[in-house]
Amino acid sequence: MARVLITGGAGFIGSYLCDRFLAEGDDVTCMDNLITGSVDNISHLQDSRFSFINYDVTNYIYIKGQVDYILHFASPASPLDYMEYPIQTLKVGSLGTHKVLGLAREKGARFLLASTSETYGDPLVHPQNEDYWGNVNPVGPRGVYDEAKRFAEAMTMAYHRYHKVDTRIVRIFNTYGPRMRIKDGRAIPNFIAQALSDEDVTVFGDGMQTRSFCYIEDMVEGIYRLLKSDYNMPVNIGNPHEMTVIGLAREIISLTGSRSEIVNNPLPEDDPKVRQPDITRANNILRWKPQVSLTDGLKRTIEYFKTKIGVAKSNL
Repeated sequence: MARVLITGGAGFIGSYLCDRFLAEGDDVTCMDNLITGSVDNISHLQDSRFSFINYDVTNYIYIKGQVDYILHFASPASPLDYMEYPIQTLKVGSLGTHKVLGLAREKGARFLLASTSETYGDPLVHPQNEDYWGNVNPVGPRGVYDEAKRFAEAMTMAYHRYHKVDTRIVRIFNTYGPRMRIKDGRAIPNFIAQALSDEDVTVFGDGMQTRSFCYIEDMVEGIYRLLKSDYNMPVNIGNPHEMTVIGLAREIISLTGSRSEIVNNPLPEDDPKVRQPDITRANNILRWKPQVSLTDGLKRTIEYFKTKIGVAKSNL
């Protein structure tokens, strides 16, 4: 049995990590200030081994007793969120990471940083492997997230090299599944919500930009394996199956049986043209690769959104 602290634990991926560690028999402390997380994601966790702390990790963190593992997932993660909360995004990536690393050092805990494929920016290398340094616009609207995560990685490696903190870095590619918010702002929840409501499905640009989507169950397994490994450098976790955004929209319209039409909106500034992980490192070191197909994952996610869309409509 271990004691685990998950910052951002009431968020989408964070809440599933709470589930996983509790299932492993560990004690879990979830810390979240609920800017983008939700208590709904953790309301089912009535286990005596689970506790929730409503707190902003950019402040000094005090946790009584031992802590064995810290997973730092606190941050807005969708473009809609980090453009609404640009300063908070920069602060949690810098000050928050510093505070949580300080706690890891104090407790002698293993630390895992949730980084992102956005560290690669609008990539000039395809697919993206961990040795690629990226093509990021630091003063563009997406820079608040991209640079916060790049700084967080640098801070993590500094604590690893200078203070000998045992660290891990996961670069998370597009992830989807139940518990995503209807108004998350990312492609899959947007398209599903629109399709289930028979509204126009809005695709940015011509829709020929590509993405790779990993189901939450696979993502959590990859993160868990990385935490338990002995590897300190960044590791991509994502599904290498690449598809166009307009292809995704058509697939969701088909799976929902929707009458929706696809409409095109202007492409946001610095929106990446391609995104596909090279998961060779994850495969070799962690013996990990995704198991859930896009069609199966979308079906599960659509069933979840059907219940949420019904609730949303009843509240209008």
